[in-house]
Amino acid sequence: MDHPISNTRRRIGLGLALSLPALASRSALAQAYPSRPIRMVVASVPGGILDTVSRTVASRMAEELGQPIVVENKAGAGGVIGAEAALKAPADGYTFLAVATSHAINPSVYAKLPFDTLRDYAPITQTVALTNLLVVHASVPANNLRELIALAKAKPGTLTFGSAGNGQSNHLSGELLRARAGIDIVHVPYKGSAASLNDLVAGNVSMMFVDILSAMPHVKTGRLRIIGVTGFKRSPSVPDHPTLDEAGVSGFNGNSWLGMVAAAGTPREIVARLSAAAANALRTPEIRDRFISQGVEPVGSTPEQYAAFIEAEIPRWAEAARAARITPQ
Repeated sequence: MDHPISNTRRRIGLGLALSLPALASRSALAQAYPSRPIRMVVASVPGGILDTVSRTVASRMAEELGQPIVVENKAGAGGVIGAEAALKAPADGYTFLAVATSHAINPSVYAKLPFDTLRDYAPITQTVALTNLLVVHASVPANNLRELIALAKAKPGTLTFGSAGNGQSNHLSGELLRARAGIDIVHVPYKGSAASLNDLVAGNVSMMFVDILSAMPHVKTGRLRIIGVTGFKRSPSVPDHPTLDEAGVSGFNGNSWLGMVAAAGTPREIVARLSAAAANALRTPEIRDRFISQGVEPVGSTPEQYAAFIEAEIPRWAEAARAARITPQ
């Protein structure tokens, strides 16, 4: 009769023998990576801040990796369509996903996501942190937050705010403003921030929460007016404009971010390679100086740092969704 310990040892040995080829295969894959073009799915329409920043970073990453990075825009459903599309490809590092803050918001907005935000994705890096602005069309008779709130209370239901879509960070920011200021403003969702901003510039909506990079060209032409900054500190790009927190809406934080993730199961060595390439791109003076001058803060975090950041962002935006009385659909 075989001894139980001997049987256990044989099973362990067999398991190791079976797993070694798989481990060797993954190691060889990581060492050869990348040997062909890489696809970056961008969960937004072309021309928005996520598309613009991600293309800039990916272009420099491609130079370091020695392979082109082909961009594929998959917009809709607050980034869900793009996020789901990226999971349909093999988890081999040849497809990764550029995401915005909505990646951490969606668990609080959609009752049934086709994926688990934490379990199904391997964080690569947070590319940038975004300071956002509340801007109004030049025709809106308000020069600051106090005047805007007074106008909204005098004419309830007449002021509109555009967003990149239901559940996007600028939608939640508008809902938070409505709830905390006690005003009645109407949400107008678009398929992406670029479309929303275009309609704001045209005067078809009254206001919008939007990143500094996208807003400033229109502020400089006089088509848009800054009401306030959405973070807890003033932006060096617009130092004369107060935060909404200091202007009267206490505790308001509508700042957002962009990043990159891969499908869970992507070899850690490949995730680390992509993360390092992105971080190196963000450290180049050309990209770093350009982003900073436009109010975009380069980050370039490690996969571990970005994973912890996303875990903290999910409950932050869940609290915002509850405060704005948004029920998961």
